[in-house]
Amino acid sequence: VAYRETIKGKAEGQGKHKKQSGGRGQYGDCWIRVAPLARGSGYEFVNEIVGGAIPGKYIPAVDRGIQEAAVRGVIAGYPLVDFKAECFDGSYHDVDSNEMSFKMAGIMAFRNVASKARPVLLEPLMEVEAWAPDDVLGDVMGDLSARRGHILGTEPDGRLSKVRAIVPEAELYKYSTTLHSITHGRGTHRQKPHGYAEAPPEVTTRVAEESGKEQLQTA
Repeated sequence: VAYRETIKGKAEGQGKHKKQSGGRGQYGDCWIRVAPLARGSGYEFVNEIVGGAIPGKYIPAVDRGIQEAAVRGVIAGYPLVDFKAECFDGSYHDVDSNEMSFKMAGIMAFRNVASKARPVLLEPLMEVEAWAPDDVLGDVMGDLSARRGHILGTEPDGRLSKVRAIVPEAELYKYSTTLHSITHGRGTHRQKPHGYAEAPPEVTTRVAEESGKEQLQTA
């Protein structure tokens, strides 16, 4: 299931990458603030640096760092989407600063602030249309409701009745088998994507735990 993550709040913080131990070192330092955007907006980066706190040539590296960190999310390892990031302050070193150092600073800054910006898990939804005889229509609707579905309505369609519902994709596992069983082979369905919605706490907890186990197994 293609989960996503997003944030519901605003936060700001620092990312500082510093390695200086003789010879040429590494130094990147940025302050960013993040804020939520409307669902489906994607990602937006704004350079708010004034007075040369960070040279302009390093700003794209901060942007890349934020995007790279966002792909890994903060709850369960899924891409974090629909947010704006502003880089508003920082510092640099004449000798030790470079693009890689500022990219690392961007990664660190994002990790610091995203977890403080009320992150939430988003689950993909599907619009389901199911056809069934009237004598089992109630059972079909009950099953969809049990799958955390939101029934949009019913209408006659030829010799069958059609039910429309919005159901989380994760709850539709083996749905065709269940529908076949409920309708004794007389029912059919089709489904199409219907965007994302915030997952309930119990789903978020389960997905995060499963993601943590997978990361342990691949480590």
